[in-house]
Amino acid sequence: MLKIMEESAGNVVGIRAGGRLTEADYKALLPKLEERFREFGRLNLLFYADETFAGWSMEAAWEDASFGFAHVSDFERLALVGAPDWVVWCVKLSAFLFKGEVRIFEADALGAAWAWLRG
Repeated sequence: MLKIMEESAGNVVGIRAGGRLTEADYKALLPKLEERFREFGRLNLLFYADETFAGWSMEAAWEDASFGFAHVSDFERLALVGAPDWVVWCVKLSAFLFKGEVRIFEADALGAAWAWLRG
């Protein structure tokens, strides 16, 4: 499950991820993010992996990577919240590709992540 969080406003977008992410999850979410890019140009994005998060299917991982690479210069800030260690490791390895700033927050620091994104 991927859903835009209610706290999202303007160019600050939070995405809650739960369960095992599928290609269908991305097909539903990505057009909404593309609309925000068209409206605001660059985004500050929060990815919140809730307690049910169980990773990606292969197809979903491809959708995620393709979208990320297509928008590598379009994120001002990216906050990863509550992700398991293996996801944190992957983000740290690929963070140099993003033109914006990337920060990692523990699950109990969701409020701090929102505050940082809003600057």
